[in-house]
Amino acid sequence: MKLSEFLYELPPELIAQNGAEPRDSSRLLVLHRKDGRIEHLPAFREIINLIEPGEVLVLNDTEVIPAKLKGVKDTGGKIEALLVREVEEGVYEALLRPGRRIDVGRKIRFSSDKGEIFCEIIGREGKKWLLQFPPGASPFQFGELPLPPYIKEPLREPERYQTVYARKSGSLAAPTAGLHFTLPLLEALRNKGVEIVYITLKVGLGTFQPIRVENVEEHKMEEEEYEISEESARRINEAKKRGSRVIAVGTTVTRALESSASGNFVIPGRRRTSLFIYPGYEFKIIDALITNFHLPASTPLLLTCAFAGKELVFKAYEEAKKLGYRFLSLGDAMFIV
Repeated sequence: MKLSEFLYELPPELIAQNGAEPRDSSRLLVLHRKDGRIEHLPAFREIINLIEPGEVLVLNDTEVIPAKLKGVKDTGGKIEALLVREVEEGVYEALLRPGRRIDVGRKIRFSSDKGEIFCEIIGREGKKWLLQFPPGASPFQFGELPLPPYIKEPLREPERYQTVYARKSGSLAAPTAGLHFTLPLLEALRNKGVEIVYITLKVGLGTFQPIRVENVEEHKMEEEEYEISEESARRINEAKKRGSRVIAVGTTVTRALESSASGNFVIPGRRRTSLFIYPGYEFKIIDALITNFHLPASTPLLLTCAFAGKELVFKAYEEAKKLGYRFLSLGDAMFIV
């Protein structure tokens, strides 16, 4: 399977630079897998009419951390660091930009209105560097949310890049399908009898790193940590037993649920996954998917094509483009049923 098969033209003016306000006023495209029908709803909040009592809506409750730090090297040059994960106390894996002319032993100063902090570059592993911060220091207080590079200006309200139910810190990017939900919409769904279930997948490099090989099957995703509680697994499994739909809110939820599958049921626990879902994958847990419109040839797009079929997804994308839907993280939504 060739990566070039998943390319499409995305006009820059369709890339959303700010989220809709209120959140649930974004547009919603409904894609029917059985007969290929495409519906257009003017507001995401109307999804309440498409979800039945007893069905389970699964959300990723992760919170984006301010992992992007801007600093100055001891040579005087500017540098930007994305803290990927803490490998031991005070030592972080990081991506550095620009990545050239960096030597082990160099020091970097990061500053903000809260003061400043220094780190030392102590090693390199592949494309990642190891940064040593002072014991007990919290580098994230000097950082900002790592917005995708296609969002050109800082958000007026940084919280707009967090879901309203974010509560478990640790992600480098938002689970963006969840950005369409408001607390009143979630409450209305509960009042209707829809089960709201939370799991956690800490979004890391695996989700948004580009595919750099032409043969799709050769792509390797970096591991990401996920956790499914006993209670969440029980409620999902009970829905599977009674034949109620399990609706995944986003590709991160999908990967976590499918990674945890044993037969057609979910196994609770905390694990790491490098599951790469592309066309040909047989889904075991999810029955419907809420997602955004994704970058060409990206892993989330391939997952979406695996769930609904490439031909149907590309048909929906072309129709969405003609109708001026807003694409990518802060854009409009799809409900694939």
